Amino acid sequence: MQCLYAVNRDKTLANNLDLATQVYQETIRKSYELYLFNVLQVREVTKHALKDEAHRRGKHLPSDFDRLFSAKLYRNPLVQSLINDGGLRTAIHHSKVNQFLSDDNTRLLYNDFAKTPEYKAYLKNRHTTDKDHLEMILFLFKHAVTGEIYNDLMDDYFANWWDDKSLVVGAMKKTLKALPVQEGYINALKPGFDTVTEFGEALLQDVMQSDVQLLEHIEPTLNNWDAERVAVIDMVLLKMALSELLNFPTIPTKVTLNEFVEIAKLYSTEKSKDFINGILDRLLKKLNQEGVIVKQGRGLI
Repeated sequence: MQCLYAVNRDKTLANNLDLATQVYQETIRKSYELYLFNVLQVREVTKHALKDEAHRRGKHLPSDFDRLFSAKLYRNPLVQSLINDGGLRTAIHHSKVNQFLSDDNTRLLYNDFAKTPEYKAYLKNRHTTDKDHLEMILFLFKHAVTGEIYNDLMDDYFANWWDDKSLVVGAMKKTLKALPVQEGYINALKPGFDTVTEFGEALLQDVMQSDVQLLEHIEPTLNNWDAERVAVIDMVLLKMALSELLNFPTIPTKVTLNEFVEIAKLYSTEKSKDFINGILDRLLKKLNQEGVIVKQGRGLI
């Protein structure tokens, strides 16, 4: 979607399928690196609990809270599964995202988080369970990712942060909710050939190569609405969805409709969800009447 939007805005890309495909592959790589850095960042923020503990232990006149304090935010088995996962360590090393890591930044994030009443209540809990640890790790990420400090840092290092934020946040929540991770879990998250090339690249190329034909299908369903007045991102989504309906026989029509409505919610205007849903519903009925939608395998479901 992002690449096709860029194609619409950039004539150089629009006239060069190979270049557009390279740009697409590069955006996939950058999105994956952004995810890895978010995992690394959260993991490193928890390490500051160790320094916090050492500082409190070294006080000449520690308070009751200082004596109570422990670095369980870092030492718990859920975070340790991220620390000790060899596959994750290798992926971070190869991606070189650790070059963007700054102890000053992670300390800022930890200090901001440490002020929250939720963290203080967690520390006072003498009978912490894995569920408690999980809730606090999720809260740490939520607190950080909704704050100005975190977003400014991400924006400084990653130009794709705002474009990919919703994607990465969703992946992070899924990862954290699955803690403790199983060794090598990261392998399942690596962009795979079937997803990136056989589906994503094929979809990009089909939409670019069939742009005129796709628009010819879409225009009659707009109900006298001028195609040029349709928001660029909405037209991109419609063309992608139509390409899936016509040329990807293993993807069920219901999946296509549902997924593109969800994407419209995330990336377009408030009214786009209903607009996309209405147009795709009319398109599907029209194409079924013409008998041009052929599904097979899981696409029949």
